[in-house]
Amino acid sequence: MRKLCVGFLGVGWIGRHRMAAALESGCIEATAICDPSAEMVREALQLAPDARVVADLEAMLALGLDGVVIATPSGAHAEQSIRCLQAGAAVFCQKPLGRSAAEVEVVVTAAKRADRLLLVDFSYRHTRAMQAIADLVRSDRLGRVFAIDLTFHNAYGPDKDWFYDRARSGGGCLMDLGSHLVDLAHWVLGSQTAAHAVAATLRHGGASLATTSAEVEDYAAASFGLGDVAVRLACSWRLHAGQEALIKASVYGTRGGAEMRNIGGSFYDFEALIFNGTSSEVLVTPPDEWGGRAVVDWARRAARSLTFDGEADFYLVSARTMNRIYDEGMLRR
Repeated sequence: MRKLCVGFLGVGWIGRHRMAAALESGCIEATAICDPSAEMVREALQLAPDARVVADLEAMLALGLDGVVIATPSGAHAEQSIRCLQAGAAVFCQKPLGRSAAEVEVVVTAAKRADRLLLVDFSYRHTRAMQAIADLVRSDRLGRVFAIDLTFHNAYGPDKDWFYDRARSGGGCLMDLGSHLVDLAHWVLGSQTAAHAVAATLRHGGASLATTSAEVEDYAAASFGLGDVAVRLACSWRLHAGQEALIKASVYGTRGGAEMRNIGGSFYDFEALIFNGTSSEVLVTPPDEWGGRAVVDWARRAARSLTFDGEADFYLVSARTMNRIYDEGMLRR
């Protein structure tokens, strides 16, 4: 089978990590690399010495690639994805796909019109722990699911200035971390239902955030309904949580509960448990090398077919939920 010719747009830490995983899949070859940092390009070339270094996306697409992996600042994702799709390339993009539901809708529509595969790096879906939770939900072992609680607190914050510029990022911790939580809620339920009964608060430095503020949120909390399931989420940067990270996804049903949670404050190590009354059973423990699974999934799907996959419709539904949270969470001044 011919390996796909893939370009890597953005090869910072996460871009190179996804590049290494995609190459290890055996499905692709790195045909082109593009990044404004010469140092990042040098490091990427250690993974793919034969890749061509190009100056920009236009030069990359001129090579007639099968696909492009995008790991650039969030504000560029939608426009870059659209250009790749219109050029006939399948796309694997870092989240968020767009800064708003309107941007995401344009990208998904472009993927449909081009009939090209579009996947987003919602990597927590691919942890063994979250896969175990999804299996429990979909096998009806938990009974009728009626509530989901989701948490992602990061004791640190991003180290790039663009994360704190709403025009370039689309938002703060909700866009950065909460987008994973919203995705998990829709994905684990298999729900493309619009969120309803949305209530939210967004804060910066402990104070409520106004629509006129130039700052982005460093704390967000929201509740909403997906069908008859009650969902609650909270996420933050630099919260005093007593550990580096607190990450949980808890699902409650009429016959049992289950939870994915990080261990010892780790960003990488997760366990899954099933609950029955006051008892619990551990289902999944580390180690689990999950970080690159989403891009490997994309590479394998693309190797089978470059055509559009309806999973992309979930991205628009989740983006609309994100919009509702932002709309309800900011004070109108």
